[in-house]
Amino acid sequence: MNQSGSTPQLTELGFYMLAGHSDNPRAIVEDVREAEALGLGSGFISERFNYKDACTISGAAGAVSNSLGLATGATNHNTRHPMVTATFAMTMDKLTGGRFSLGLGRGFDGLFKSMGLKPITGKQFEDAADMFRRLWQGESIKGYDGPLGQFPNLQLHGPMKADIPLSLVAMGEKTQELAGRCMDAVILHTFFDDPAVEKAIAAVRRGAEQAGRDPDSVRIWSILATVGDHIPEDQRLKKTVGRLASYLRGYGDMMVKANDWDPAVLTRFREDDFVKNFKGAIDAAATTSELEHVATLIPDEWLATAAVGTPAQCAKAIQHQLDLGAHSVILHGATPAELAPILPAYRAIRKSDIASLPANPGKVSL
Repeated sequence: MNQSGSTPQLTELGFYMLAGHSDNPRAIVEDVREAEALGLGSGFISERFNYKDACTISGAAGAVSNSLGLATGATNHNTRHPMVTATFAMTMDKLTGGRFSLGLGRGFDGLFKSMGLKPITGKQFEDAADMFRRLWQGESIKGYDGPLGQFPNLQLHGPMKADIPLSLVAMGEKTQELAGRCMDAVILHTFFDDPAVEKAIAAVRRGAEQAGRDPDSVRIWSILATVGDHIPEDQRLKKTVGRLASYLRGYGDMMVKANDWDPAVLTRFREDDFVKNFKGAIDAAATTSELEHVATLIPDEWLATAAVGTPAQCAKAIQHQLDLGAHSVILHGATPAELAPILPAYRAIRKSDIASLPANPGKVSL
């Protein structure tokens, strides 16, 4: 139950703070307050190189929250010195009383190249996970020379011992297996169809088993675009057609592979004159009429991977993700206010035997 005691907390459900391309970071305060009042379990914080610095947003969310689990979903370990990232996570752990999970992601090779950074590798993830855990246990790491760089001496100052869970955003099968090997939680991707979700869950569990870990100890978050028909139609287009189109432009090959979709459809989409020449993110800048055109390029079955329709229909789609085997579901693309009509409908069908999960989104057991 959340701290107010009025609304039982749905620890299996999360949302993304500052949904969409928000340019108002202070809106995080209202997001947190509304989410806790509604009984949402966790808030995830994505990062962009504009108004959404993960450390700043996380601190603000931690300061004004009482029961909400928090996680970066995700930041990149290569954009900050490991001591800075470890300090950030330790600070958040203390600020929130243990409700924070450090979530990492692979990012974009092209962007890193333009920044003068090397692409992130799987071995870097494994070494980063080990390094952060050791630092949070108060260890001194001397003479590190490996995939993360060269560091003569790493140690957080003062006595400390913290169990901060690590999460990984994972789209491809190899990354999902890696998450099972060395992470505490895995965050899948929006617009995964049922077979893709099931394959991802199997990959995470397989990775855990190969590493000698209990596969049930890795918390799996499915991400479900949740866009009810109570939202104005122009916004629904942005959150479904526009968002999927932006993903297809950025890393469509990976999405097509994950879902076993027809690559010829992706080729036709990319070759469309509007798509090819559009500047910026389609979901952020395209007009309603432009989005209506883009909708003609994307098959209905690709868009059917979102939760749409009435609150009852959205609630049924949420429950379906849990039935597929995910521990938890991130209701993506919607603010807490936009989720308000859906949550009562979900509570009405919520299964009585659902496992009790911690508020911390990186932990699977209390």
